[in-house]
Amino acid sequence: MKGKVGERFSEFFEKWACQLDEYLQQLLRASKQRVINTVCDQRELQTLVSKVTQHYKDYFTIKWSLAHEDVLAFFCPIWGSPLENAYSWFTGWKPSTIFKLIDSTRINRVPGSSLAELTQEQLRKIEELRVKIRLEEEKVEREMERQQVAMADRKMFELARLTGRVKDSETMDQFDGLVEVAMKGLMAGLEKVMKAADCVRLRTLKGVLDVLSPLQCVDFLAATTMLQIQLRQWGKRRDSISRKE
Repeated sequence: MKGKVGERFSEFFEKWACQLDEYLQQLLRASKQRVINTVCDQRELQTLVSKVTQHYKDYFTIKWSLAHEDVLAFFCPIWGSPLENAYSWFTGWKPSTIFKLIDSTRINRVPGSSLAELTQEQLRKIEELRVKIRLEEEKVEREMERQQVAMADRKMFELARLTGRVKDSETMDQFDGLVEVAMKGLMAGLEKVMKAADCVRLRTLKGVLDVLSPLQCVDFLAATTMLQIQLRQWGKRRDSISRKE
């Protein structure tokens, strides 16, 4: 069922995704030029990279603001297709996929991509970042496990056991108050996990971009946004086929 937060974020996300597609076209055009001869050219690429990264930051700013009102809307998103949601890692893309994408581009030597030309020093730094990010992912996963196990703690068990046994209205009001407090604690825990996962995503993006040259940043952002947009399109196409069957 759609909630107010889900509807508001859906409206925002549609506009955000359209703008992301526009940025992808700009990234692809910049990548095709290939020849970067002047400081001015470098600055133009850096400006484009900054616009795209700010676009992602805007996404998380709005997301965090609305999640404080209803975090469950982001764990069961109505704006994503079942395919997108199936590949979601705590309300978003898994940071480790970034490194797999870089490896695939480099090893397969994708034509026209400067990511196939990473230096040994760049590869060393990216590998160090990969190890660091994997540890951070595991930390988020452990926190989520802790939150899930907390569902069965003594307080929650007692509340579940007493449900249905309370009869008089005064006691029921008190009981509902206890349930509300418990639920707020659970929601706060989920919000903590979501923000922690988002922070790992942001640190992954920043970490990779800090290692790359301006042109490589353009190719990297083009690859990541293209994958995100294509996954969304594949999901929509599959939904459309399923509805017709």
